[in-house]
Parts: sequence; structure tokens; C-alpha cells
Amino acid sequence: MTSTTYDVVAIGNAIVDILAQAEDSFIEEIGVAKGSMQLMFSPEEADALYAKMGPGREVSGGSASNTVAGIAALGGKTAFIGQVADDQLGAVFAHDLRAAGVDFATAVRPGQPTTARCLIFVTPDGQRTMNTFLGASQFLPAAALDEQVIASGAILYLEGYLWDPEEPRAAMRKAIDIARANGRKVAFTLSDVFCISRHGDDFRALIADGLIDILFANENELLALCGHEAFEAAVAHMADKVPLLVVTRSEKGAMALSNGARVEVPAEPIEKLVDTTGAGDMFAAGFLHGQARGKSIEDSLRLGAICAAEIIQHYGARAEVDLKKHAEAKLG
Repeated sequence: MTSTTYDVVAIGNAIVDILAQAEDSFIEEIGVAKGSMQLMFSPEEADALYAKMGPGREVSGGSASNTVAGIAALGGKTAFIGQVADDQLGAVFAHDLRAAGVDFATAVRPGQPTTARCLIFVTPDGQRTMNTFLGASQFLPAAALDEQVIASGAILYLEGYLWDPEEPRAAMRKAIDIARANGRKVAFTLSDVFCISRHGDDFRALIADGLIDILFANENELLALCGHEAFEAAVAHMADKVPLLVVTRSEKGAMALSNGARVEVPAEPIEKLVDTTGAGDMFAAGFLHGQARGKSIEDSLRLGAICAAEIIQHYGARAEVDLKKHAEAKLG
């Protein structure tokens, strides 16, 4: 096994997030389930919804890219593989991610469609409702993978959101083969219940084939994956199916199950919930950073909870404090 250059190498949707505040009535008007994510299938549909948005802010986003940006903020070494177009939003994404300390060298895709964008509406209770046009990100080919980068990452991190389109699905399967051939761990996040409704059989097959070392889910995703209505039944169902299961439970904290040993931590206290965008992404950042640096599962869970709590107290999915110092102070 060769030495590692990166703590985590992630593959995911390369998306520019556009965030704006909205009332509950607006969410009802556009016909989207509050707190969920829906896909938009044409740039015209995205443009029409964008025209209805209030004042917003743009920042590079996407689940896996948020996670590696968080790990970089904690002092880790990360790389990201994702597809942008040769346009202004693509340049915004690349600049923001590199400025966050993440290595990003995937070649841009010429022509249409445009770089992916996610229109995020944040209601007064802090819930985020996402409307995503996948654009160029859904055409990430296996040929765009840098095999040396993947082989040199201690952990390969994949997002379920990117499993939907055919090309990146094939790319992620190839990446898993590269990682495992080099003795690296593979982490996978289920991303959203809708991903499970579309690709649950694929996800379950990956788990059954022993290709996933660390599985991230929130409570609803775990229930959907296992087909159970009760949380404890779902946990028991997964107990012997994946080496390390990590489940976030919002205000109820988080838990991990590894080789029959269960660890739980409470949610970190916060002053005010502002925006839940990126909470799961940043939890994964803290947990993976802890694992890559040899921390215990309990300390990794705590680090994830600390990162998630920082993110939900302001708009957007990138830290607004020195995350490394903040986490060190909290961990003691």
C-alpha cells in the first residue's frame, strides 16, 4: 500500500448554491415539500424559479464538496472530483473550492449544459428547501477520474445525489474499484430519501457486496433504506451489514455502530437555528476528519456535531469562524 497524500478524496455534484430567504407560503406556492430536495430538468425551469427568488448569495456547494471544504477548514488535506461547465458559475465554483484549500483539477466541460446550480429557500425556522438543476455535473465521465489522486486518499467519499445520472454512476463504481485496489476505505452518504427511492436497490447491493466501509444516513434515510418504521429496528437491521454506520438525528444527536459497539453523542447546543443547509455535510466533515486523524468514534462524532452546530447558526454551508480553532476549543 502506498502512502497517502489526502485524508479524504470526494466525488460529487459540482454545484453553485444560490440561497435566499423565503416564507412558508412561498414554499407551498412552488409545490415543493418543505425541507426536501427536488430536481429541475431544464435550464428554463431553473431560470423561471430563479426569477422568483428574493435577494440571494452565491457560493460553491454540493454535498461532497461542502464536506471536503469543511475537512480542509479543520486542517485536513482534501481533493474533489466533479464536473463544471466552461462558464461563469463554473469559475465561481472552482475559485471558491480552491480558496477553501481543496485540490480541484477536474477539466471543465465545454458547451451546454451550464454548471449545476441549487436554488435554496430558507424559511424562518431555518429549514432549507432545495431545487437543483444538475447541469454539467451529471456528465462526469469515468475518464475524468484522476486515478493517482483516488489511490492516494485515505478515504474515498461519495454522495448519493450523484448516483442518479448514468455517467457519474459509472465513474463512482470505477473510483470504488480504484480505492479498494489500493487498500483505501470507501465512505458513502445516502444524501436524501428520494435518492433511496430511485436507487435503493443499488445502494443495498453496494453494502451487501462489502464495498462500503462507512455509511452516512440521517434517521429518515436509514428508515427508507431498511424499509422499517422504527429507528431501533432499522439500526438492528444494519448492525451486521456495514463496518461503520453513522446516523445523524437532528436535535437528538448522532450515533455510530461499529462491530456491534454503539456510540451516541448529543447535539451541540446552539443559540439560534438559522439555516440547516449543509448540516449533514459538515457533520460528515468533522467525523471523517476525526477518523482520518485516528480519533475514536466518540470523538469523531463529537467533532461532527460541533461542525454541524456551527453551520446551522448562519446562512450557507461554509464555516464563518476558524473551524479548526473552534473545534479544538470545544473538544478541550
